[in-house]
Amino acid sequence: MDWQWDGAIRELLRACGAQARRMGETGFTVMEKGPADYVTTVDQALDARLTHQFRQWFPEDGLITEENPDSRYDYTAGRPRLWCIDPIDGTDDFVHQRPYYSLMVGLLEHYQPTAGWIYAPVLERMYWGGPSYGVYQQLPDQRVMPLPQKRPEPPSVWYCPLMIGDKDRERYGPALQKLIPGADLQTMGSFGLKVVEVIRGRALAYMYFNRRVKLWDTVGPIAIAQAAGLTCCDLDGQRLRFDPQVVDAVTLCHCQRIVVGWPEFLPKLLPLIQEAVYVTETQAKSGGGPDNCSR
Repeated sequence: MDWQWDGAIRELLRACGAQARRMGETGFTVMEKGPADYVTTVDQALDARLTHQFRQWFPEDGLITEENPDSRYDYTAGRPRLWCIDPIDGTDDFVHQRPYYSLMVGLLEHYQPTAGWIYAPVLERMYWGGPSYGVYQQLPDQRVMPLPQKRPEPPSVWYCPLMIGDKDRERYGPALQKLIPGADLQTMGSFGLKVVEVIRGRALAYMYFNRRVKLWDTVGPIAIAQAAGLTCCDLDGQRLRFDPQVVDAVTLCHCQRIVVGWPEFLPKLLPLIQEAVYVTETQAKSGGGPDNCSR
C-alpha cells in the first residue's frame, strides 16, 4: 500500500459522510434487496461517488463495492489489488437515525488485507491503518493521533464483555451467556465500529456467525485489527482468509465464521464460543428449526 493516498481517501470519506448526513435529513428511499437485506438511495449515491473517484485514482485496480455489478468479475479476475468499499456499513442504524453507522474502505493485496479506513459521520471519528503503517484516529476537532489500544481486564465470572451482531445475539445469546461466565453481549450497527470497540479494549472479542457478511464489510476493519495486534480467525481458530477458496464468488460472503479478539484471551474463550454455537445449532436441528448458518 502506498500511503501517499491516505489523506485523499480520508478527505473523500469525510465529504461522503457529510453527504450521507444531508441526504438522511432531507429524505431517502429504502429498498429490500433480499430477506432482511436493505439498501437506500443514499447507499447508491455514495457508492457511485466512491466508485467514480477510486476508478480515477486507481484505474488498474479492481473495485468491489456493494452496488458495483462488476465486483464479482473483479474479485475472480486475479487482480493483485482490490479496493473494497462499503458506502454505508450499518444501514439499519442509518435508516433509524442512530449514530453507529460508518463508511468504509479496505485494500486487498493478493487477497491479504493491507489497509483500511472507517469513518463514522455522526460521531465525526475516523479510524485507519494497516499492518505496515500502524493504527490512527482523527477526532472531531481534526486532531490526528495513534488509536489507543487499551488491553481489557481478563474475563471474570462477573464480567466478560463481548461484541456481537443483533441477529447472532438473538440466536446464540442464550447459549453464550450460559456457557461463558459473566458474558455481557454488546452490539452496535457497523461491523467496523464493533471491531474498533475491541481495539479500544471495550470488549474482549467480536463474533460474527451467520455467514452473511461480505468483503466490503470486512477488509478495512480486519486490516486495522491486524495492525492493532488482534487475532482475526474463524470459529475453529484458523486464520481469516479472503481468497476465493473461502469466499463465495457469487455473493462475496465469507464462508468462515469470524472472531476478532485479544490474543491473550481467545484461547480460553474460543472453546466456549464453539460449544455455544454447536449447542444452539444442534438444538435447532433436533427441534426441526432451520440452520441459518448453513451455506
